[in-house]
Amino acid sequence: MHPRQRRSGPITLALVCLGVVACKSAPPAPVTAITVPVAVVGRADLANDLTVTAEFTPYQSVDVMAKVAGFVKAINVDIGDHVQAGQVLATLDVPELQDETAKTRAALLAAAANIATAKSNIAHAQAGANMAHLSYTRIAGVAKSEPGLVPRQEIDLAQARDLEAAAALASAQSGLQAAEQGDAQAIAERDRASAMLRYATIRAPFAGVVTHRYANTGSMIQAGTASQTQAMPLVQLAEDRTLRLLLPVPVTAVAGIHAGQPVDIVVNSLGTTLKGTVTRFAEDVQMATRTMTTEVDVPNKDGKLLPGMYAEVHLHLADRPNALSAPLDAVDGLGSASQHVDIVRDGHVHIVAVTTGLQTPDRVEILSGLREGDQLVVGRRTGLAEDQAVDPRIAAYDAPAKK
Repeated sequence: MHPRQRRSGPITLALVCLGVVACKSAPPAPVTAITVPVAVVGRADLANDLTVTAEFTPYQSVDVMAKVAGFVKAINVDIGDHVQAGQVLATLDVPELQDETAKTRAALLAAAANIATAKSNIAHAQAGANMAHLSYTRIAGVAKSEPGLVPRQEIDLAQARDLEAAAALASAQSGLQAAEQGDAQAIAERDRASAMLRYATIRAPFAGVVTHRYANTGSMIQAGTASQTQAMPLVQLAEDRTLRLLLPVPVTAVAGIHAGQPVDIVVNSLGTTLKGTVTRFAEDVQMATRTMTTEVDVPNKDGKLLPGMYAEVHLHLADRPNALSAPLDAVDGLGSASQHVDIVRDGHVHIVAVTTGLQTPDRVEILSGLREGDQLVVGRRTGLAEDQAVDPRIAAYDAPAKK
């Protein structure tokens, strides 16, 4: 063995021993607590409100068409005119219908004349039948009381005349029935022609405002009943005394929609706020937008609201009075199967699973996992671990949120 190595052995061992003694005698380094903002779990009145942008549309709108073809003789309204139900909008000139109406009147007169003729024929046939029957009855009576006095040929001839007169009477009666049926047909044709001629007068189907005018005096209007033709309407009419407000409700809020639900309507362009209720909803979610069309009927008697205007609608979906709640940013994994919070107890962080309920823009209902008064870490929680020492400080925004 080298002499330096022998001399250095005891010295090295002594230094190691001194190092061990020094390590055992040194105090542990203090653990520094991280300052974290916390909020206190408390009770509050929670309300779930939904704000959507909606559009006003007419309660009903229709292109007023003509049932018969003709030329516009007169059009009495223009854009912006308010009309009442049944008011005349335009009249058409239809010479063919006028001629047809005149023909039906003539046919009706002819049918009346045929009825008069048939009745006269019945009277004449009735008289002939009475005379023939009377003659046959007398001859038959004489032949019965005095056999052989009247030749058999005269008896047969009288009987034949009686039967012939009865047949003539029956024929005259049938002629009257045919004349009456012809009269009924003439009346039906007259009524049809008159009804078609009335269609030449275009009337408003409901009270509203004219929003578009398509035709002018002299325009050729085709009948709007033929699907293969491109018939031109005369005017477009919209009912504006009541408007429909169409709300695209997201699929996440569909379950909270029901008829009669109160809504607040803010019309920013007019600077007004209106009250309303949900009138109807589609009960069908559109696949393209994942929304359900919901309607609110809004009275518009003063006419200030116009179709096409936008409004902000605030839907009141649910209430949770005096509910146990926490700030929204205190819960991780909201909406997922794993929701948890970082709770501070005895100066240390603990991860606790929770179940949540109703959510508002700033708070969430706590259904299980926490107690009133628990302190939760809010904001960014990067770097925090289970059982880590922390120095909790109440977040300033939490004070007014607690009840």
